[in-house]
Amino acid sequence: MTRVQNRRTPAGGGELDDCLRACAVHSGKLVGSLDRRRGELAEQLRKLLVVCTTEGAGAPAPAPAGGATALLKRAVKGATAPSGGISNELLDALLAVANKALECGYNDELNLALEISETVLAQRKNSRAGWRLRARILEALGEEREAVEAYERYLGLTTDDGFGVAARVAGLRRAAERERDLITLLRGQVPAAAEFARGRATDVWAEGLALHALGDWTAAEPRLVGALLSLTEDEAPVTDRQELLSQYLDLRTGVADADPVAFTEAVALYAEQRRVRMRGPVANPTVDGVQWITLGEFRNLIAGKSICLIANSGRVGTSSMGREIDDYDLVVRFNSYKIDPKHTGSRTDIHATIHKHGFNWDKPVTTRLVFGGISGDWKHSLRNRLVPGAQQYLGDESLRWPVRNIGQLGNDVWSGIPTTGFNMLWLLDFLDVSPKLDLIGFDFYESGAYRVQEAMKLAITSVHEYTSEKEWVMQRAQSVTDMRTCLR
Repeated sequence: MTRVQNRRTPAGGGELDDCLRACAVHSGKLVGSLDRRRGELAEQLRKLLVVCTTEGAGAPAPAPAGGATALLKRAVKGATAPSGGISNELLDALLAVANKALECGYNDELNLALEISETVLAQRKNSRAGWRLRARILEALGEEREAVEAYERYLGLTTDDGFGVAARVAGLRRAAERERDLITLLRGQVPAAAEFARGRATDVWAEGLALHALGDWTAAEPRLVGALLSLTEDEAPVTDRQELLSQYLDLRTGVADADPVAFTEAVALYAEQRRVRMRGPVANPTVDGVQWITLGEFRNLIAGKSICLIANSGRVGTSSMGREIDDYDLVVRFNSYKIDPKHTGSRTDIHATIHKHGFNWDKPVTTRLVFGGISGDWKHSLRNRLVPGAQQYLGDESLRWPVRNIGQLGNDVWSGIPTTGFNMLWLLDFLDVSPKLDLIGFDFYESGAYRVQEAMKLAITSVHEYTSEKEWVMQRAQSVTDMRTCLR
């Protein structure tokens, strides 16, 4: 049942040379792959090759016969960690490979990602990215107890839980409790199962399926539940346990004389542990007085007020414009904004954020607008990330994706994915009810990023049309200075 190698031991002993050899071997396996995710992994392995050859042998040498795989193998000899430990460039390259391998989700890729995580943590035992990566891999492998331990190591090393790890840990723990409740319930409902719990789970399960196929549910059920008890006692990966639980309840659905009350109780516990495992034990987002607002209601909130939008740019971080910023009626900030009152001002009235990241969702604001292109993913993020009491108003579905849904600007008109800043700016310009609408520090990352520490490692993604967004702004600008662009 277990699809990938079981790794319950703590990270440690990961040799850099061995890890790079594994990357080289895996690079060869990807040659000719038509899988998009594996193609992206191959690209990250190519970038790792560049770092290896640069650090190990100076300028990259001409590629020998065998292409990137052969060159990466040759680079291994010179890519050992420097005296101060693994370099930041090599660390980032390895993490990028591991993250792409994790996204692939296949057996070989998960094992490669796990080997990289062990190497990273052997070289940097307090690497936050390393511990979070390891936790995500262990969770994908179904090793939830070990995943929780790794997540907790990550939380112990950070002060800004922008990835919602604490909520993830709470969800996994609650799900484990509900799963134990379900197993206890099944043990009580099928007492004869204890007799079969001592056998090998796969064999007992197969016997149960065979008896069910013959129409003998009375003999089949104790074996099926016995296999579940055995997996639980052996602490088998949660993926295996969930698969059999789902199959068992599905089989039980077709039993004509099954006790409906007992079955409903079992299904309710199964559904609860599945739900909590997927999205965490998050309270209803409408608690603590939060009010959903529509497009029209948001318009009424901002009508007649001066507004400034503060970029997350390096230029803002040295602007000394804090007092001027706080003098506006409404201050809008984005995603992983960082506060330094002297330079950025201290107020945040509207927080506009993409749904994929959880930075600053716990910071109190008057209005929070969460943007997202896919409705289901957007709703899932709200359930996972929203902090009750941290906002008075929350944008509803009508404010979910302004440029696409309100402006109807499709890919044929606007090919890039609109940024959070552009969605917000476009919305304010569309509503056109603010006598003063200023952009502070918008240089489209020419001066670099200025974010909370946990977000500084995030790449400035290439999926956005920064050039087009800049052109749109300049076409509407009334005046432009080094720090301020006035649209009204």
